[in-house]
Amino acid sequence: MRSAKSVVSEKLARIGTAAKMSTTQRQPPYTVTALKRWSVGTNTPPAVSQIRSIHVYDFDNTLFLSPLPNPQIWNGQTIGLLQTEESFANGGWWHDPNLLSATGKGMDTEEPRGWNGWWNENILRLVQLSMEQKDALTILLTGRGETRFSEIIKRMVASKNLDFDMIGLKPEVGPSGQKFSSTAAFKQKFLEDVILTYEQAEDIRVYEDRPKHVKMFRDYFERMNTGFQTNEAPISRKPINSEVIHVAEGTTYLEPGAEVAEVQRMINSHHLALRSPGLKNNRSSMAGFRIKKTVLYTGYLISKDDQIRLVQEVLGPILPQGLADSKDLKYTANNIMIAPRPASRQILDRIGGMGRKLKWQVTGTANFENKVWAARVQPIPPNSQIHSENAVPLVVLACRKPARPVDASYIQNWHPVPAEMALTFETEIGEKEVLSVEETNSNGWGNSYGKNNKKRSRQQYDDGSYSQAGQYGGFDGQSQDQPQGYHSSHYHYHDGPRRGSQRGRGRGNQRSRGNTGRGGRGRGRGGAGPSNPYYKSLDDSTGGYDNSYSGGNQTGGYPMDY
Repeated sequence: MRSAKSVVSEKLARIGTAAKMSTTQRQPPYTVTALKRWSVGTNTPPAVSQIRSIHVYDFDNTLFLSPLPNPQIWNGQTIGLLQTEESFANGGWWHDPNLLSATGKGMDTEEPRGWNGWWNENILRLVQLSMEQKDALTILLTGRGETRFSEIIKRMVASKNLDFDMIGLKPEVGPSGQKFSSTAAFKQKFLEDVILTYEQAEDIRVYEDRPKHVKMFRDYFERMNTGFQTNEAPISRKPINSEVIHVAEGTTYLEPGAEVAEVQRMINSHHLALRSPGLKNNRSSMAGFRIKKTVLYTGYLISKDDQIRLVQEVLGPILPQGLADSKDLKYTANNIMIAPRPASRQILDRIGGMGRKLKWQVTGTANFENKVWAARVQPIPPNSQIHSENAVPLVVLACRKPARPVDASYIQNWHPVPAEMALTFETEIGEKEVLSVEETNSNGWGNSYGKNNKKRSRQQYDDGSYSQAGQYGGFDGQSQDQPQGYHSSHYHYHDGPRRGSQRGRGRGNQRSRGNTGRGGRGRGRGGAGPSNPYYKSLDDSTGGYDNSYSGGNQTGGYPMDY
């Protein structure tokens, strides 16, 4: 008869064996057939024995220069709102395929020409080299949702004759029933299955534009290799050499008219979803939205070409060496201020009305504390009827953080420019407008998103829409047509206001600090060029914004207000 001790030992052994079998059964089979379930592409991944290297390319702004919300169209809060998935029933900017389809001239026009000009050419060439490498597994991996973006992304890469072994998009449910809380979690699990399947691969290279994800991948591969060394991984294999390449960031935008139309369409779709009887509970509290236009300032607006000339020929010689490439330096050179708001009819009638063109000549240059650089200008001919927000008509050329264009009003000493070297340029009277997407209450009236409705956006000051010292019409007894601090026609020179004089007084000078938006991440996406703070990743939630803009679908260039 067996002892009680031996019976217990046998039971424990059976439990241990069952647990091991259960663990083994839960592990997915690491085969090419199982791995193909991750891919939306038609290709069957190559045999395990063929692969020695794994090359992984992110899509948005690593391989393809996906458009971002344009800061020259929207205020900072709206840029954040548009990229916040939880705000829209259709997911917002990064989860609505219509925004990607609208890139360039739209699908019908761009697909036949392969979205020419919208690819990061350096990464595109690397993909082509990866395709030619016989022992390399070439993967396109993106956090875009599989259900909504599968077909459009396959059409986009096919238009460029890119033949990936695998195309991975984030599924609602993974091959083994996984649910993913973020893009990072999805990509980690995807790459884990790739590395465990291709156990003979010696190295992996990942191309990624987001600094946060670059660090995530590096840490992840380090942990994975530790598991291989300590035999804690699901299979036994050698550690894999990993390299995560941080792709330089740039900015691209839709055509302005197309972008506004797409956002309006997105809002309309959102409203239809709100009225749907099948609306999910977590969306039942979502607000409706409307687009509102705000005039930031009226000015003598300077063309793109003349902005570049002013920066190169006027600012260049006076800018201290080494500052030109500083991340804290912001070029402006976009206007001569008439009024930091819509100008009154009387003012516009007196100076020729909207659309009037006028030539100007640079007569001097100066800077304030090596933080704000400006050019003093006079009209051609000098007796032209003009109206200027400043005692001295000027163009703010550049600002270095934390200074703002308004600080140019403290400049007192100007360095004359010889007449033979004086640059001339043409302006047109116009308004700088910005749009916002605002919540609507039950009565249909708009509620400002994320800010006091009485306060102007910080973008007003970043754009150069500043007040000299600050009283606006109707304050301290000044007339609405000629508020204190405004100067018309034959301007005069004076010492300017002292620091803090009347600053913050008057309804237009209330500065809204902290209008940092919710959509930036200190980077743009893809291509060579300056980092773009307006981009919000598929799973990032916070960030700031600036007002730099390089224009069109080009990367790099002067970050000016075009």
